[in-house]
Amino acid sequence: MTNVCNLAGQDAAGAPAPLERYLTLQTGLDMLEQGLSIFDADLRLVAWNRAYVKLLDFPEEMAWLGAPFRSFIEYNARRGDYGPGDPEQQVAERIAAARTFTPHDIERVRPDGTVLRIRGQPVPGHGFVTLYSDVTERRRAEATIRRQNAELESRVAERTAELQQSEERVRLVMDSIPALVAYFDRQRVYRYLNRGYRDWFGVDTARPETVSARRFLGEEVYAIVRPHVRRAMAGQAQSFTYELGTRGGERRIVRTSFAPEIAEDGSVAGCFELTFDITEQRRAQALVARAQKLESLGHLTGGLAHDFNNILTVVIGNLDALAQARPQDEAVPEYVQPALDAARRGAELVRALLSFARRQPLQAASVHVGALVDTVARLVRHSLPETLTLAVDAAPAPLWTWIDATLLEQALINLVLNARDATGPLGRITLRARAAHLDAAHATPLQMSPGDCVRIEVEDDGAGMDAATVARVFEPFFTTKQPGSGTGLGMSVVYGFIRQSGGAIDLRSAPGQGTTVTLWLPATEPPAAEGAGREAGAAAPAVQQGLALLVDDDAQVRRVIRRSLLELGYAVLEADGGAEALQLLQHTPGIALVLSDVAMPGRIDGVAVAHAARGGVPGPAVVLMSGNAPDDIARPAGVPLLTKPFTAEQLARAIEEGRPR
Repeated sequence: MTNVCNLAGQDAAGAPAPLERYLTLQTGLDMLEQGLSIFDADLRLVAWNRAYVKLLDFPEEMAWLGAPFRSFIEYNARRGDYGPGDPEQQVAERIAAARTFTPHDIERVRPDGTVLRIRGQPVPGHGFVTLYSDVTERRRAEATIRRQNAELESRVAERTAELQQSEERVRLVMDSIPALVAYFDRQRVYRYLNRGYRDWFGVDTARPETVSARRFLGEEVYAIVRPHVRRAMAGQAQSFTYELGTRGGERRIVRTSFAPEIAEDGSVAGCFELTFDITEQRRAQALVARAQKLESLGHLTGGLAHDFNNILTVVIGNLDALAQARPQDEAVPEYVQPALDAARRGAELVRALLSFARRQPLQAASVHVGALVDTVARLVRHSLPETLTLAVDAAPAPLWTWIDATLLEQALINLVLNARDATGPLGRITLRARAAHLDAAHATPLQMSPGDCVRIEVEDDGAGMDAATVARVFEPFFTTKQPGSGTGLGMSVVYGFIRQSGGAIDLRSAPGQGTTVTLWLPATEPPAAEGAGREAGAAAPAVQQGLALLVDDDAQVRRVIRRSLLELGYAVLEADGGAEALQLLQHTPGIALVLSDVAMPGRIDGVAVAHAARGGVPGPAVVLMSGNAPDDIARPAGVPLLTKPFTAEQLARAIEEGRPR
């Protein structure tokens, strides 16, 4: 093999030798967890990695280009790696075996207890490649599994003995197990069925020999089970998952295991059957997977909404200015106003997307859930057919949660109207509120913290949804309604709002079995008595004229907002980023208003600009604006957050709110 010095020279064509590639390859090999060694046809070391030296505990100075294979074997023999015996004989035997260049795959236990898997493969004409893997933990785990299986088999044997001693006592135990337990003989006749079979399928467990699996499972499910029964009766243990229906019409996902009973002559005498209901386990897994998927969609949606809000700010601002500049122009109502209306509808869609992405401003407070549920029922009653039953079941004790009451009211109205569409004129909708407690097992798939909660349910007895629809029901723009009947954002908005409020939303549905949407919200204490608030309807003071500092990295957005500021009587100074804004604040006296975007390139964002502006004496009015920033960003107290796009009137109100008090 070429050494490093030769690699640094030139090849036969005069080109530089690939030293860099050699070093890169060696670095990559050293990153492998598996050890690697390559010995040539003369049993000389030509390549290795760091894991080879580490796993076999060789001194680093032993590994060098051309090191003889014998030196490593002798080192192992002297320190007792090969166990008791003559070291010279051990070395000779291994050298002789190596010279045969025979493929091998063995495991060796080192004196410290480490189990190494050693796999060797000859490279014809070049030598031998060997891989070394530390399989200690794997073997320990396998030993643990074997021990546990042995313990399990022991327990089964003990229970079988108890059955022979006292059948009634064992039946009591088996009937208490939250699983289906059965035994059938080699003729596939049931000899034992626990109470679970009676509860699920209504069969006579006192006469198991009369029970037919084909009848209580049905042909479709039995076709799934039958091949596993055949293999179990051939002596192969089986474990498989499938879906079945109970006598009550419930669909359950179950896992069944068959354990063959081997007779003394080696034949299969019968088979033990154990079936667990894993419906909730699968459902919890689906909830976690759905939450992760929606989380990713939320991040994507938030970024897109930010860009669209900037675009719509420019479009709406320019169209609105054009309409005001030419009020008598016939083209305004014909062309400009429809475009302006469409752009504003687009802005509403973006706001819905921001709600899904959990970036909408919230006005949270302590909310009496029972009273709000009653209000929702009164509001939607006139939107429901007279023949449809709307039942309200609120807890007698007051339930309080910390949330935006207006948005919660809108969310419940949305859910009730969805239930109306799924139920039909003769159906029944129940609006229910209850106190609940989430333990760790139920809180984890909901991505909530364990503790006291308020549970709000909207239940209907309508058509229901299949599993594929349930999996996508909270995705933006997904809808089961006819084209043109909705945007497909209703459920995604509810999902985003509830998650932003620290809660969770869950949905249970099946075709023909209706739908139940459950909102889980953290419980809170009732609010303390409050004094009189601000005088309602007080007129806002007039906006004073002065110098405004407008900060936004988008020139088109600045142009539109600058026009609004000019209309409000401000002279406008512009900055395209946070760094420039700080310089202008420092060197420009008399700034009366700072209006800054939140997210901008560079290390200085709008929040930093707002903090700097509030540090001045006298301080200017400060307003932040954004296309997708959440309401809970760490902005200075008293600084409002204006969501793009916005009107001049909304800007004026925000400026008044942002004045220092």
